[in-house]
Amino acid sequence: MRVFITGATGHLGSALVPELLQHDHEVIGLARSDDSADRLTKWGADVVRGELGDLDTISSTAAAADGVIHLAFRHDAMQVGDMTGAADSDLAAIRAIAETLEGTGKPFVGTSGTGLVAAAGLDHPGTEDDTLAGGYRIDAENFVVDLAAKGIRSSVVRLPIVHGPLDTGFLTSLVEFARRNGFSAYIGDGTNRWSSVHTNDAARLYRLALEKAPAGSRLHAVHDGGVALRQIAEAIGRGLDLPARSITADQAPEYVGYLAHFAAIDNPTTATRTRELLDWQPTEIGLLEDLALGHYFRQG
Repeated sequence: MRVFITGATGHLGSALVPELLQHDHEVIGLARSDDSADRLTKWGADVVRGELGDLDTISSTAAAADGVIHLAFRHDAMQVGDMTGAADSDLAAIRAIAETLEGTGKPFVGTSGTGLVAAAGLDHPGTEDDTLAGGYRIDAENFVVDLAAKGIRSSVVRLPIVHGPLDTGFLTSLVEFARRNGFSAYIGDGTNRWSSVHTNDAARLYRLALEKAPAGSRLHAVHDGGVALRQIAEAIGRGLDLPARSITADQAPEYVGYLAHFAAIDNPTTATRTRELLDWQPTEIGLLEDLALGHYFRQG
């Protein structure tokens, strides 16, 4: 299968491109820089130059592919507080892909987050069946799932915290905030939980979704169903030889920046349906074991 990937050289893309190539797929990756283009070429993938806002390029490349995986997101906008702009650009790219795939039966795998279902105030660990009518990134998730009615084999992978040596996301940010603050922060008593998965296990799930997920599937890329934030903060503290310290929700923007909202979420989730549906079994180490390896604390 010839697969078009947005975000092909990001954290997940850097594991997914080799995963697809090793399983006899061809890959064409969207690259917005010379460095990204060179990396894709070295891996053995083809390159199309452009960025998330180049909707004509995204549409035409999707049309020529046998399937699409959409990983790209404006994290730069999110990190400076422009949540609306980040979500709007994401949905615009999804619409551009959908318009050209409609009626083809081709697979389209989108990306969402397990944290979104925490907004529902569940009294149980979140499942693939838990949904919301709308909201930040939820509109995009629902749009992709609904494409099943338009002749697209659509699915959405809900990501928890994704960790591993390739990580440039939430955990690396928490480490840098701890370095800056002189302590590793958690909110309140720190018993709120984050679900998580290793990058390699998540990449394998995206491949399986591309190959065989039924149209309209919501999938959970979850290995650890819930790790207490205090445990994460303490592991980061050990790695940096710093204390772990409680902060209030009001102090969170000062000490954990753009993660202030996410750091307060209680988001235990399961992946029972996903594992049964696609025969996906995580094989990599868990989040706390990964932090104990030390690679998150090596500067440079």
